[in-house]
Amino acid sequence: MQDLIHVYLMPGMAANPSIFEHIKLPEETFQIHLLSWEIPLKREKLSAYAKRMSEKIEHKDPVLVGVSFGGILVQEISQHINVRKVVVVSSVKHQNELPVRMKLAKQTKAYKLLPTGLINNIDFLAKYAFGEVVTKRVELYEKYLSVRDKYYLDWSIHNIVNWSAPKNVDNMIHIHGDKDGVFPVSNIKDHINVKGGTHVMIINKYKWFNENLPDLILS
Repeated sequence: MQDLIHVYLMPGMAANPSIFEHIKLPEETFQIHLLSWEIPLKREKLSAYAKRMSEKIEHKDPVLVGVSFGGILVQEISQHINVRKVVVVSSVKHQNELPVRMKLAKQTKAYKLLPTGLINNIDFLAKYAFGEVVTKRVELYEKYLSVRDKYYLDWSIHNIVNWSAPKNVDNMIHIHGDKDGVFPVSNIKDHINVKGGTHVMIINKYKWFNENLPDLILS
């Protein structure tokens, strides 16, 4: 019997692991593990946070899959442990891939003016976490977006806008939708394109991931 490949899944900003509820990989080959956000320590740097999160990974040479800000985090985690592969979804792998509005926000510090005190307002949270305006699916967003700590949200936005990518992330795959409203595909280099995929495609295009992730991990 071959050893199982351990796949750790990290959700996006403010989201919990239920965004992966429909992700299924062949159980004879893979074992899925779910990671969750923790509230960062005061003034904790992203690299230190990533090291702390890496201690939750119990298997050697895992595959790390991260969505959105979780995609940034798994790149940072890979600096602290040996990994088989890093898969970033609906995310960026270099600060140059950030949209112009985020680059401007970094220069002007405008991101500090965001009304993150509205974190319990699901419309606000969905806009910044998923890039979507809530219309009908309020209960769904309430379910997925459960990390409602203001300090965490301020910390996350600061670390996305001011991120500098590590230089040595090996064996990385970038999967991106061509309708992503948070990180427009026009800025994204060297990626696998998902037609019609939005920033929440891990939820609504899970069939694509279930069909393609196994081969991408093994390739």
